Amino acid sequence: MTRRILVVGPSWVGDMVMAQPLVQSLQRHAGPNQIDMLAPPWVAGLVARMPGVADVIENPFRHGELALGRRRTLAGELRQRRYDQAVVLPNSLKSALIPWMARIPRRTGFRGEWRLGLLNDIRALDPGAVPRLVDRFLLLAEAGAHEAPSPRLESSPARRAELRARLTPGSHRPAACLCPGAEYGPAKRWPVRHFAALADALVERGLDVWLLGSPKDASVAAQIVAAARHPLVNLVGRTSLEDAVDLLADARVAVSNDSGLMHVAAAVGTPVVALFGSSSPDYTPPLSASARIVRHPVPCSPCFERECPLKHFACLEQLLPPAVIAEVDAALAWKPGTGTA
Repeated sequence: MTRRILVVGPSWVGDMVMAQPLVQSLQRHAGPNQIDMLAPPWVAGLVARMPGVADVIENPFRHGELALGRRRTLAGELRQRRYDQAVVLPNSLKSALIPWMARIPRRTGFRGEWRLGLLNDIRALDPGAVPRLVDRFLLLAEAGAHEAPSPRLESSPARRAELRARLTPGSHRPAACLCPGAEYGPAKRWPVRHFAALADALVERGLDVWLLGSPKDASVAAQIVAAARHPLVNLVGRTSLEDAVDLLADARVAVSNDSGLMHVAAAVGTPVVALFGSSSPDYTPPLSASARIVRHPVPCSPCFERECPLKHFACLEQLLPPAVIAEVDAALAWKPGTGTA
């Protein structure tokens, strides 16, 4: 008998990509299931590309917004779907309210923030024993913890061809995507001059260079374009998140800060070179056989701060372009089936 499961998804792009293995696990180990995802509108398009998700329901509430009346209205609509279980990924009290209001019989999530009663299938989490976010999500699956499958996002050749024709007309060269943003803060962003040097090296290797990101990354992207010696294709702020899925799938390689687009690139199977500064790949690594992680070890990293507490950004300033270019060359040479990049 098919069960109906509602997954209450996270708000961050990267965290949402990390939720896709949970969907795979629920289908593989507890199926057959119809799995719907309750997701904020800014990541709803991403969820639509997740295999295993039947329907995407927009969660319209902003961070910190209670709006009890509107939550009751949404819960009433969800009640008509007769879900058997809700799996609540965020750890906040507010994220557990709607499944409780919708009277979903089984409400699964981690202990925390006074959610006893709102959740009735409460799991314990030892963060030290389970450092990776993807594995924490898998603890909420029916079968419990097991090896995480790689996240997957779908992209069609027709969609990629349409975007290339519309956004990069006249170009037939293979592309490299650079993702210079990181919404979390400057301590995750590789310096502009380093990105510009990398972009020039990629153009000289016969690649077009596409800059991808949200409108918040527009200033950084403009500085990279101005600093580079060769013309670049600046798509920052010109694409939707769904467009970014397809553009990353069309690229030969992606180079990204530790950001949501890093996880998107890994999930579409594009070789990705991931740049880590203040954060740690022990928590949110790109999950792909072709991913390569690049760090410059300094005693104060990872600090997990948005701004460098010591004001020197040494973890990223001293991560020089030649080291990254070498990893990009190795990623370009990688072939499926040859093992971890």
